[in-house]
This record gives sequence, structure tokens and C-alpha cells, in this order.
Amino acid sequence: MAGDLLRTRDGAHARVGFVELFFDLVFVFAITQLSHSLLAHLTWIGVLQATILLGALWWAWIDTSWITNWLDPDHAPVRALLFLLMGAGLVMSTSLPEAFGEKGLIFACAFAALQVGRSLFTLWAVRAHEVLRPNFQRISLWAIGGGVLWIAGGFLEGQARLALWLVAVLIAFAAPACYFWVPGLGRSHTADWEVEGAHLAERVGLFIIICLGESILVTGATFAGLDWTPSVVGAFAAAFVGTLAMWWIWFSKAHDAASAVIEHSSDTGRVARRAYTYAPILVVAGIVVTAVGDEMSLSHPGGVIDFPMAAVLIGGPMLFLIGAQVFKLAAFGLWSPSRLSGIAALGALTFAVPVLTPLGLAICATAVLVGVGAWETLVRHRSPVDTEVGH
Repeated sequence: MAGDLLRTRDGAHARVGFVELFFDLVFVFAITQLSHSLLAHLTWIGVLQATILLGALWWAWIDTSWITNWLDPDHAPVRALLFLLMGAGLVMSTSLPEAFGEKGLIFACAFAALQVGRSLFTLWAVRAHEVLRPNFQRISLWAIGGGVLWIAGGFLEGQARLALWLVAVLIAFAAPACYFWVPGLGRSHTADWEVEGAHLAERVGLFIIICLGESILVTGATFAGLDWTPSVVGAFAAAFVGTLAMWWIWFSKAHDAASAVIEHSSDTGRVARRAYTYAPILVVAGIVVTAVGDEMSLSHPGGVIDFPMAAVLIGGPMLFLIGAQVFKLAAFGLWSPSRLSGIAALGALTFAVPVLTPLGLAICATAVLVGVGAWETLVRHRSPVDTEVGH
């Protein structure tokens, strides 16, 4: 029966299965492809293209994570679904660098197949569930509508494709916020989205680790191919420490506490939608942009900083901290003095760009991230447990 595919909600922590971790491997490659594509097209149009592609990757991944929060991947049909989604994701990843070129239709078809196929499978799996069935009827219709736009854009070229895919990705972002409203079927209700908070928190945490791991791969691969001069070694150290600092900030007390907030909420779906569906994409974007900045500072640690280099060296860490602050606000309704101060400090660095080398700017940006992490750690050690997440 359909109900047999659902996870058992017995109050115990729903562990992340090995097949879910296996599924994530596709996105290691996808994030690498995305960062390389952004580095090769560091223009306003290139940034917009990368943003659209990141949106597609994010919704492919986060929507699947929501599904495995409901469906048990230890069951063979769900496991088979994940394998098929991996195949579609791999096609997306391999075609990503040419998504706005010759392989646009391939990318679009793979993404549409992933989104629509997963939604229709889940609709079948919950067909006997009176609460989830109408929810996935609406979700499937939104997925089909978005898929049509993606495929239609694949047949177009240039700015027409860019415009249509921008509309498609905006629709994907709007769908949960609109509660998947469909004429005649009404809207979904977050109170019906029963979420296992610890599982979703762990899934998002693992995706953040994937992105941080990609940053380390970029740093290591770039460093290995360069002459190890003192300035290159300094840029390597700044990049590595910056990655450690981002891990330090994200996997703080707030990350652990957020899953408990979801579990004890009267509306788990609403909290999970805000904290784990929308907020982390800014964190992911920040890590990807920071990886691009790391590669640029490693390759050119000296000389004058041009606008694209300044934008990624400052903008990457700033996006990360903005995302971390949005997450804390979404989960706890709190403003973080440490993260807000870090954002302000990075903004102030723009005034120092004319007198700094790329290495100097990279070190300063890393110092800000380390400062935020140290601030939060010191406060955590001095404050009562119930006030720790506010810093």
C-alpha cells in the first residue's frame, strides 16, 4: 500500500540513510561545475545565469530532501526513485556549463524530468493519505507548469532563454510561499506538512558540507598547480582558514537548536519552510562565490584588484553571513549582533580595496569570518544555554 512507503513517526530521530548521502554525490559535481562556470563568466549576465542555475540545483536538491523526510528511502521503490533522480541530476550537472549554450535543452529536460517525476511518484506513494494527497496534487501541477517553461526555454536562445528560465526559477521560489495554490484545488497548509526537524536539519547541514568541500577541492587543485611562492602560500592559508570559519559559524549552537525549534513547533512545516527551504540558499551562494574568490586570489595574489575580484572576495563572505543571519531570523526570530557586525565590517572593506592587494583583501575577509566565529564561541561559553543562539 502507499502508506507503507511513508516514514514511521514514532518520536525517534529519523536518520539520514546511506542512499540519501549517495544521492548527494551528484551535487558535489554540480557545485564544482557551477563555480567553474561562474569564474569563466564573471560578468553581470554571467552572475545572473549562475544564479538561475543555482536556483535550479537548489530546488532539485531541497525538494528531494523534503520528499525523503516523508518517504522512507529504505523501501525499494523510494530507493529506485533516488537512483533515477541521481541520473537526471548527473545529466543536469554535465550539461550545466553549456546550459545557456548548446546543451540548454538537455539541461532543461533533465531538470523537468527530475522535478515532475519526483512529484508524480510521491503523489502515487501518498494516494491513500487524505492529508498529503491533495498537497502533492498541487505540487505536481506547479512542477509540471515550471517544467514546461524550462523546456520551452531550452528551445530558445540568448536573452529569450535567460528571461524564460528566470521566470521559471522565480516560480519555483514562489510556489512554497504561495502554498502551492491552484485554482479549484485551493492551497496547502503548512500545518499539514508534518516535518521531522532533526532529519531536515541534518540534510541541509550535509549540503552545506558538500559546498564547503567543493571550496576545499578548488583551493587544493588550484594551489597544486602553482609555484608555492610566499604570496601564493598566504592566499592558500587564507582560503583554507576562511572555509574553516564558515563551517565554524554555520555549525554553531544555532544549527543544533533549530531542529529542536521545529520539533516543538505547533506548525513544523512553516518553520521548516522558512529556515531550511529559503534561508540556506544564500549560504550556499556565499560559499560558491567565496570559492571563486579563493581561486582568483590564489592565481593572482598580487597586483591591483579589479571590480569582479573585489566583488567575489567581499561578496562571497557577505552573502554567507547574510544567509546565516536570515537563517537565525527564520528559525528563532533573532538578530545576531556578531553576524550583523561581520556584514558591516565586510562592507567597510570596500573602502580599503584601492590600497590592498588581492591577498590582503582575502586575508581581511577571512579575518572577519574568524572574528564572527570567535565572537559566537566566546558568547556561547559565557551565556546561559537559552540565550546562546542570539549571538
